[in-house]
Amino acid sequence: MLDVFKFFSKDQGTSKNVAKERLKLVLVHDRTNCSPNFLEMVKGDLLNVISDYMEIEEEGLDIRITKTKKDNNKVMPALVANIPIKKMKNR
Repeated sequence: MLDVFKFFSKDQGTSKNVAKERLKLVLVHDRTNCSPNFLEMVKGDLLNVISDYMEIEEEGLDIRITKTKKDNNKVMPALVANIPIKKMKNR
């Protein structure tokens, strides 16, 4: 799994390592045949469904395809969504 926390640390490593991690993300997108348009459609659909249940802060919204390791150490693509919630709606 990508170490997201290292992007926020003071010690980000060498530019070689940073470039390597970015390249891995690009390759995951390519291997999943996920175009930017497709990802935008998924993002729109997710927002439509979630907005029925809660108010969200769209400025902090982050939806991306990344990679994750399964129990058998097989690397697989994963859809990761960070959706800041303003408040829950009463239903």
